Formats: sequence, C-alpha cells, structure tokens
Amino acid sequence: MLFYQILDKFFIYFHAAVTLFGCLGWIPKKTRKLNLIVLGITTFCWVGLGIWYGWGYCVLTDIHWNIRRKLGLYDMPRSYIKFLADEISGLDFNADLVDIVTIICFCIALISSVLLNIYDFRKSKNIICNK
Repeated sequence: MLFYQILDKFFIYFHAAVTLFGCLGWIPKKTRKLNLIVLGITTFCWVGLGIWYGWGYCVLTDIHWNIRRKLGLYDMPRSYIKFLADEISGLDFNADLVDIVTIICFCIALISSVLLNIYDFRKSKNIICNK
C-alpha cells in the first residue's frame, strides 16, 4: 500500500510537471524542440489513441487512475487537469470550464511551439547559408 501511495504522489508531481512543460516549454529556446515533441505526443494520445480510448485519452492519466484505484480511490474526474486544479487548490472547479481552458492553453502552446520551432529552424539555416 505504501508503494502505491508513493506512486500516487509521484504521478501528481510528474504529471503536473509534464503539463506545465507542455504549456510553457516553448518559451526558452533551449527546450523548444523537446516541447514540440511532448506536444506532439500529447496530440497523438488525445486524438490518435482517443479514437479507441476516448477523446482526450492520456497514458499518464490512465496509469495514475489505475494506481489510485489500487488505493481504493474511485471517484476521479474525467479530466486530469481538473483533478490537479482541485487537488492543488482544494476547490471544486467546473469540469467544462477546465476543459475549455485546457484546450485553449494547449492550442496556444502548440501554435507557439510550432511557429517558434519553424522560426528557429529557418534562422539556423540562414546562419549556415551565410557562412
């Protein structure tokens, strides 16, 4: 049981870190490529795997929910972001509002990451061509 409690806490912090990196990892130039990969994997899971497992499917959420079930915790929201927001704040956020904010933040991050990665790529090609 202690093992699952440790895993539960680990996934709360790990998944929160991955989520924050997805939202903000496009800002520092050094992490833009990795951010684009993370957002690509997220898109693949949400949409691609979502065909079979349901829209917005996330492997990390699935693993964490299984760990929480082992702890006897069955009343989890459909959205991991809602879970994190409720867990961190102690409040009970509206699930639909959380979904809307999540999609807006994701789209902003994805568009920013794609555009900045294209910009960085073009800039690096210019530097190489001008030498």
